[in-house]
Amino acid sequence: MKVNIRKYRSKDKVPLVKLWETVFPDDPAHNEPSKVIDAKLAVDDLIFLAELDDQLIGACMAGYDGHRGWLYAVAVLPEYRKSGAGRRLVESAMKALSEVGCIKVNLQIRSTNTEVAAFYQSLGFEVEDRMSMGRFIRSD
Repeated sequence: MKVNIRKYRSKDKVPLVKLWETVFPDDPAHNEPSKVIDAKLAVDDLIFLAELDDQLIGACMAGYDGHRGWLYAVAVLPEYRKSGAGRRLVESAMKALSEVGCIKVNLQIRSTNTEVAAFYQSLGFEVEDRMSMGRFIRSD
């Protein structure tokens, strides 16, 4: 299976929104894909897409704050999981983060998502003893 990894282009918005809505159907409203894409592109272009035969099958968004890198919304359509697309997306994002000076990449997953935890562990990620906290500062 020849999966192509490339950066996001403006024509990708509708299929990317559909992909994230499919893979993350129960995400909270503040993660609405169209808004997330617009907000991300206002900062940088670290959105990576996986294509097979010109069909979008996966995506990954990355971020870097000058101290740590982050992976967000890593998603592969269920029928293409275990194809190597997820691994290639993460590797592409990590390479781009490394190129801007990032030395450590973090991510968060739901504690009940053991299948995804195993995937990230297979890529060398380790569970760290941390507590994740968050607070909304806007109600958009």
